[in-house]
Amino acid sequence: MMLLELVDVTASYGPVQVLDGVSLRVPEGGAVGILGANGAGKTTTLRAISGTVRTRGTITFEGRDIRGSRPEQIAALGIAHVPEGRGTLGQLTVRDNLRVGAYLRNDRKAVSGDIDYCLDLFPQLRDRIGSSAAALSGGEQQMLAIARAFMARPRLLMLDEASLGLAPSTARAVYDSIRRLRTESGISMLVVEQNASLAFTLVDSATVLEVGRNALSGTTAELRGMDEIRRAYLGG
Repeated sequence: MMLLELVDVTASYGPVQVLDGVSLRVPEGGAVGILGANGAGKTTTLRAISGTVRTRGTITFEGRDIRGSRPEQIAALGIAHVPEGRGTLGQLTVRDNLRVGAYLRNDRKAVSGDIDYCLDLFPQLRDRIGSSAAALSGGEQQMLAIARAFMARPRLLMLDEASLGLAPSTARAVYDSIRRLRTESGISMLVVEQNASLAFTLVDSATVLEVGRNALSGTTAELRGMDEIRRAYLGG
């Protein structure tokens, strides 16, 4: 079953068109990557799904047309977006950020259990539970942003450049936790990432965008074997 499907989606910022007929599909329980150079339209694709940019085309979630819906309506359907730059609430503590992530839920006992799960998933956050998000390192802020998004118990988790600005060892640790989250929760994922080597440890398939258009798509194994992918993204 397809959880999310984009067909011939265009997106613009004012008069500037960024996406030009992008199509992709995320199956139930699957993880799909979006690769591409800076300016390829990766972030705009996630914004199109989240309802924060003007679009045309078809965007369906669980068979329902969501194009034109407001961002809060899309979030309520079960789509959580971790934007580039993390977007944690700096003035709030780690614990309160996690609670904010669950603001649409009314299962208080389960929320408490999910907070414990997130602290187990990202042990660094347990020691900083009472600290403000602004006081965290870049890696800890990324962990908190992912954990806060998970607290909404979404059907689809969209991650935008989760490794951006992180030291290689920290980026690997973050991806280790994301893979664990996927395995243990069964959550579907749509992952924007410039580091294809990291992305390929998580996703089953990927789409490569070039100047707002689909350029290549395939399974992780297929893309790893393509010369143009190795040269552009894998250093081969």
